[in-house]
Amino acid sequence: MPEVKKAQVIYALSKVQDPELHKDLVSLNMIKDVEIEDSTVSLTVELTTPACPLRDRIKHDVEQALLSINGVDRVEVVIGARVLEDKKIKDLSIKNIIAVGSGKGGVGKSTVAVNLAVSLAKCGANVGLLDADIYGPNIPLMMGVESLAPSVNQKKIQPALAHDVKIMSIGFMVSPGQPLIWRGPMLHSVIKQFLMDVDWGELDYLIVDLPPGTGDVQLSLVQTVPLSGGVIVTTPQQISFDDAARSVAMFKKMSVPILGVVENMSFLRMEDGTLRRIFGEGGGEQLSGVAEAPLLGNIPIDEKIRVGGDQGIPVVLADPDSSSAQALEALAQSVAARMSMIVRG
Repeated sequence: MPEVKKAQVIYALSKVQDPELHKDLVSLNMIKDVEIEDSTVSLTVELTTPACPLRDRIKHDVEQALLSINGVDRVEVVIGARVLEDKKIKDLSIKNIIAVGSGKGGVGKSTVAVNLAVSLAKCGANVGLLDADIYGPNIPLMMGVESLAPSVNQKKIQPALAHDVKIMSIGFMVSPGQPLIWRGPMLHSVIKQFLMDVDWGELDYLIVDLPPGTGDVQLSLVQTVPLSGGVIVTTPQQISFDDAARSVAMFKKMSVPILGVVENMSFLRMEDGTLRRIFGEGGGEQLSGVAEAPLLGNIPIDEKIRVGGDQGIPVVLADPDSSSAQALEALAQSVAARMSMIVRG
């Protein structure tokens, strides 16, 4: 049996490419802890996000590349992850800040934000969720949490915790049904406080649920911290597209990279398997073209999504095998992958 050299292992792995980054795993510095014992090679592949949608394919390609080496009979691959850090973010231990926006209300923006955050946390990422929809704070209800955690740091606000996600919302600080009649300076102050004065700890991703439209909150957010990327939620119908296109223009004007577009309420699956396009079709694809960013997912109309939001258990947890949950989890993987590509450059 010929002796296997580490140089042979590294050379073989230099031929394995990350399918999304289109570079080999060695030059991407994703190969760690290579060990060779007789005819067995063990190593760790360190992905750029725990939510990588192609982890199984990468593992398979690594195994096949190493088994092609003369003398290698067994390969042990451990898949790890280290989320890449957006270097623009200062003064916070947050690697990526992702804003979820829409041109109008009622398109399911908060539903997408909640399930995105929970899906990323399910994959093992450290995730925070900031409810920046000051006038309509729905996140506490949708995450099933009513109050902030007891303070353990006199200088910082302790966020709530639900489903392994840290949460901050103005909804924790006002009585149910109390209207907030605030102007720009007050909005700027609370957004800054939610970002800088909350004990977020170390996060891989902070998901920010923006209010609909293109107003003071969006401007205050960008003035306080640089956003790593934006996700735009729309529905298939024309009126939603027209409004969402304004969000595209806003992100571009503020130099926020657009990760992609989500088309919510895309279709209703009937009992016989046919699809009803209740709100029309094509809005997501059309907006994707305007945004010059990919269509990240088509989320179906599903009562389970609504029930999960009302009961405080997002559908990706309440019914993970449902088609809607799987679509939302695939969306989270696509968002994480796009974020990694943009941060790596």
